[in-house]
Amino acid sequence: MTMTSAPARKASHNSRYGAVIIAGLCIVLLIAMALSTTVVRIGSSQDVRKAGFSPAAYGKEEFPKVQAAVEKRAVDAVTLAAAIQKDQSAAAKQYGVDATMGPEMSVKFTGVVGKGESGVYDVKIPNLPDGIRVRVQTGPAVNGTDLRDAIGTIKFGQFKNQIEYQNAGAALNDELKKEVLSKVDTSKLTGKTISVVGAFLLINPKNWFVTPVRLSVEK
Repeated sequence: MTMTSAPARKASHNSRYGAVIIAGLCIVLLIAMALSTTVVRIGSSQDVRKAGFSPAAYGKEEFPKVQAAVEKRAVDAVTLAAAIQKDQSAAAKQYGVDATMGPEMSVKFTGVVGKGESGVYDVKIPNLPDGIRVRVQTGPAVNGTDLRDAIGTIKFGQFKNQIEYQNAGAALNDELKKEVLSKVDTSKLTGKTISVVGAFLLINPKNWFVTPVRLSVEK
């Protein structure tokens, strides 16, 4: 019995020692996991990144920045028109932002609204040179990427692919409709005086198609 009992006690001791080691390793692992875990609040920017690109979240966050930047860059329409007529390239260099299809120009004006079709209105601006047509899009459809491209800080390389880049532009347009255009009765603008701050792509110097970032009806 003496010869058989000693190995049994030794095996029991080794088993307990192994269990202690395993338990210790588990505790160390749990501590490491806790230290490396980041708590992400639902709806935060970290939550958006982890969930993938969210156009709605992007538009909500970036539209106020775009709006403020366009307002800061905006040039009076009469001043801008004169500069374009004098030297389009020089005007684009002085006042514009390079974009894929051409320079984006930020502009501000007050004028009388003319006829409209599908939410796009002609605006007659006092002292604007003859032959220049200014139109403003007011929804319900807002097209183009003027808001995305107007300030020069939103670049393709910031996005995963072309789809996200396009969705970013659409998201800014959607936020414009929600934050600005929804507060104006855009179905009854003809004959009224409006003040606009916005951006347009300078392709045809005599045809400005403006996407607003601010639009108010004068009383």
